[in-house]
Amino acid sequence: MPDNNQLPRRDFLKQTAHAVAVVSLAGTAAAAAPKDKLIKLADTIPTRVFGKIKTKLPILGYGGAALPKKWGNPLSMEDRVKLVRHAYDSGIRYFDTSISYSYQESQSIIGKGLKDVRDNVFITTKVDFWNRARPDGRIDKVSKKAVAHQIDKNLQELQSDYIDAVLIHGTPGVEQMTIEQCMEVYGELARARDKGKIRFIGFSAHSYFDKALALTKTGQFDLCMLAYGYLPRGHDQKFSKKAIALREECIVEAHKRKMGLVAMKVVGAGVMGAWAPHFVPKFDKERAKLLPGAAIRYVLNDKRFNMLAIGMRLKHEIAANIKTLAGDTTFTKADKALLEAFGPHALKSKAMKNMKVE
Repeated sequence: MPDNNQLPRRDFLKQTAHAVAVVSLAGTAAAAAPKDKLIKLADTIPTRVFGKIKTKLPILGYGGAALPKKWGNPLSMEDRVKLVRHAYDSGIRYFDTSISYSYQESQSIIGKGLKDVRDNVFITTKVDFWNRARPDGRIDKVSKKAVAHQIDKNLQELQSDYIDAVLIHGTPGVEQMTIEQCMEVYGELARARDKGKIRFIGFSAHSYFDKALALTKTGQFDLCMLAYGYLPRGHDQKFSKKAIALREECIVEAHKRKMGLVAMKVVGAGVMGAWAPHFVPKFDKERAKLLPGAAIRYVLNDKRFNMLAIGMRLKHEIAANIKTLAGDTTFTKADKALLEAFGPHALKSKAMKNMKVE
């Protein structure tokens, strides 16, 4: 993986110190965000403590990428709001979303569905930065006004006066920025935290784990969300052995620092879930129904992760995942055999075959 976005160690540490110093000079307003939240839990889903954030949460989180129609949700706006509320009523307390293009529906739907139980959920959203005029999306300069604008827009769409955690989005975002630029964004997020608009700060990474590792080593972030599942894939890339090794370094470092660790792409962005028949049409349909459970147990086998953020488009998908988590979560030989039978065929499918290798 290229490391041309890494800063020399001395410059990197200098930049990090500068970002923290800027934050310490920011004026603090009366905080709207609660410093501590005790979330009332249902008994339907096992829980884990969310790293140094210390909040106890069900290990199944709701991935808001499952809500936009652009990405395959067949429900009406009203029914998607009901779906979010159904997820809450079923015991889910962690909801992940983003400001990005297709997510414009996701944030507003989550805001409507959870407005009257706002203080009993943990909502994570994102800010992102990319230059649409360039093929690689790389930006030249971070706009402080844009950071503030995105935070305020997130608050408006979520119908809340605070956000539990704001992440620097992986793609678009960290992938299109240098580490120095990411830390500039961090400084602005920390200003918002001091003003009581947000509680915690993190980042996500579909790949580019060299950057994720560098950000983790700053010690400034409370949580991170990483692509982690049986299928070695991120957003539009497959992982090389080097990328997987870098991800492991990032996980080790984040766990050592007690950051909240969230796994995304648990079922391969639906490849081992609803989209399995499209990726491997000849795979036995009854065996395909067992794939999501096996994929979830594969990730649960890594106890370092506190949360699994999974996109669920329909009620029966929520019910199926909760049933998996409520049962025996041991990753079995049968699970391993099933994933090994499906995985190579999925990776050879046209959509995944054309992905870049990172």
